[in-house]
Amino acid sequence: MTEPTEIRSWLEIELEDDLDEELEQAIDDIRIPPELRALLKTRKKSTIDRNTYFTELLRLQSELVKLQDWVHYKGLKMVILFEGRDSAGKGGAIKRIIQRVNPRTARVVALPAPSDREKTQWYFQRYVPHLPAAGEIVLFDRSWYNRAGVERVMGFADETQVEDFFRDVPEFERMLVRSGIILVKYWFSITDEEQQLRFLMRIHDPVKQWKLSPMDLESRVRWEQYTKAKEDMFARTSIPEAPWHIVEGNDKKRARLNLISHLLSVLPYEEVPHEDITLPERKFDPNYERRTLPAELYVPQKY
Repeated sequence: MTEPTEIRSWLEIELEDDLDEELEQAIDDIRIPPELRALLKTRKKSTIDRNTYFTELLRLQSELVKLQDWVHYKGLKMVILFEGRDSAGKGGAIKRIIQRVNPRTARVVALPAPSDREKTQWYFQRYVPHLPAAGEIVLFDRSWYNRAGVERVMGFADETQVEDFFRDVPEFERMLVRSGIILVKYWFSITDEEQQLRFLMRIHDPVKQWKLSPMDLESRVRWEQYTKAKEDMFARTSIPEAPWHIVEGNDKKRARLNLISHLLSVLPYEEVPHEDITLPERKFDPNYERRTLPAELYVPQKY
């Protein structure tokens, strides 16, 4: 007697799909060169189990969709800044936030180094065109706080420019908030030891070497200078209208869940009304005959 076919829920199917990420991580571990494996064994592993992580991630991502719907429905404007140590997990967190939301109304802005022309502009000018219109969410993968961090530490901005920034940025952000923008600022923090390990893994992994820039490598040398710059930045730019929120990033999985959970708490949102969607019947033309296309137009099926 055959057993009845198991009916799997949507959540179970999604969990199975997203477990591919864990498989990818396992393959990454296999690629780690022998000289790093001993170091990796000393690394503190995540204490959150796989099933809990993916179940919570999917639940929180479904809430992000509701949050985005609310922002769009109410015509709100939201800006989320992501700053922090190099390799602290900003990119992975951003990826999980935008993974299931509508890209038409939620976008990531990651600006390159300023051009010669931009260097002569008002400092905030290059960021202003990327601010959201009504119903939009913009995530800045690094932002105007480059001046308080890398530009200050690496000497790309002199002390006068840095002081001008600290004087102007609180008022600039108050102007944004007064204009109706919901401004949320996150700082990703990791320990010295964890950053060293992540950098070494990138150096020895050809697939990840592109993530390392000369600025990243120099940040290891200037760890303490970055720490002092960060502390000064917090003291001078964490204002009531837009305070800083620190994300502990040593455990990437917990960091992502904690970040999304906090983001959902920033804005009271509700489920918005949706019209019922009915799939229309396809119209058939009895006189239409589908043409056979040349075989060379098709991608070869090697798999």
